Amino acid sequence: MSDFRKVTDGFYASPQIQPDDVATAKALGITLIVNNRPEGEEPGQPDGAAIEAAAAEAGIGYLAIPITPGGFGPAEVEALQAAIDANDGPILGFCRSGTRSTFLWSLAQAAAGRDPSEIAALAMGAGYDVTPLGPTIEALAARARG
Repeated sequence: MSDFRKVTDGFYASPQIQPDDVATAKALGITLIVNNRPEGEEPGQPDGAAIEAAAAEAGIGYLAIPITPGGFGPAEVEALQAAIDANDGPILGFCRSGTRSTFLWSLAQAAAGRDPSEIAALAMGAGYDVTPLGPTIEALAARARG
């Protein structure tokens, strides 16, 4: 059963999805699914290829940007930024709980210059607390503003 949480009109975060959750994503107008889980992170985790196949069948794009529990790097932030910039519709990011997906979205938004307090409020509105990333979000936003 899906637990898609709307962060913004353009981004949803979710705990682990199953291939049959892609139909719900399609009904919401999702145009890209971003998988933030490494393959085999947990026993019984659905294979990313199965979700990718279901997405392709539904006409939804699929992108894997695996985030290990150890952290995020510039490459992952840039990959999500590029996906957001290239996509013409809502994106669904998922991981084990939705937190890593929301963290990555927050970092990408900060790197694009969005106000850190707005980022935090939007994430909290979807049930995700990005406070642990506060200093990084502030630094990325400051760098984007020049």
